[in-house]
Amino acid sequence: MKKIIFALAAVLSLLSSCGSGEKKTPFEEVNVDYILKDSTIYGLCGAGSAMNTLELITDGGDTLTINLSSTRDKNMVFGGYSVGDELAVITTSDSVNALMVINKSVLLGNWIMPNPIDGSSDIGISLLKGGTAESINQSSIVYKSWRLFNGKMQITATRNDGIDMEEVFVYTIKQLTNNTLILVDEEDDVQEYNRQSFEEDEDLGIELDWGDEEDYKI
Repeated sequence: MKKIIFALAAVLSLLSSCGSGEKKTPFEEVNVDYILKDSTIYGLCGAGSAMNTLELITDGGDTLTINLSSTRDKNMVFGGYSVGDELAVITTSDSVNALMVINKSVLLGNWIMPNPIDGSSDIGISLLKGGTAESINQSSIVYKSWRLFNGKMQITATRNDGIDMEEVFVYTIKQLTNNTLILVDEEDDVQEYNRQSFEEDEDLGIELDWGDEEDYKI
């Protein structure tokens, strides 16, 4: 699986080439900017949101009105949205139209799937508020943190192999609902999770705002 460390190494290599007087191509410039800069707008869903319009109150205090018509047509609204939800939104350069919407509030919780080795137990990951991640019934890998970056999910983990080196796994979100999370890694391997039951989440001390049961709540 490709790791972020390789991407950063490529960036350093490009920067080194620039210092030696070697001219960068436009393609290289775009790649460097994309890897180092998160183009996502983060904020809360406002009360002015509707079926094809999102009112986003950004973390910087601005209020944006964003069109979602083409975003819905392309199935790029992940997890729906309701007032007060934390959202990650990628827009066109003028911030008028959304290219992707990910509901961070819906991402929170315990996500499990049958153990791929023998199916005898459930394993998974707990995504907590503030970017902390924890492993569920896994002794070989320890999840540490998670974040969204340029529309991708990045999960940081270490392996119980005595080396104690952090790895960053990058996933594309293919589906997100109240009960389903489907991720695809950079080698096109699919991981399909189901949300752990509400009672089990309570036992682990995780408090979630479950909201409406429907995928698109507005």
